[in-house]
Amino acid sequence: MAVQVLERDGEPEYAVLPWAEYQELLAAAGRQPVVRAAAPLVQEPPVFDLANLRRLREARNLAPEQLARAVGISPHYLGLIESGERLPDQAILRALTRLFAAAPEGSAD
Repeated sequence: MAVQVLERDGEPEYAVLPWAEYQELLAAAGRQPVVRAAAPLVQEPPVFDLANLRRLREARNLAPEQLARAVGISPHYLGLIESGERLPDQAILRALTRLFAAAPEGSAD
């Protein structure tokens, strides 16, 4: 049996073992096996439409400097993204998606 013992202040506090071995111990003790519920699906945010980035920014009365600061990039890089010269990485896309999903169109941040 592959048991890992976790200690606190030098005293055993928890025993960790593989799930299958835990189920076997339950069965040997005459107890019902534990049935795990399926993990909830994590829903990905919608894909951000870069073609509308400038229009969305302007609709929220955001200066390029404000939007760039909000997503952690330089205003110059934001200009390259808005013009289609650069594609942002996934972290920047997620930040843009969260930012524009949080505020209704036409509101100032």
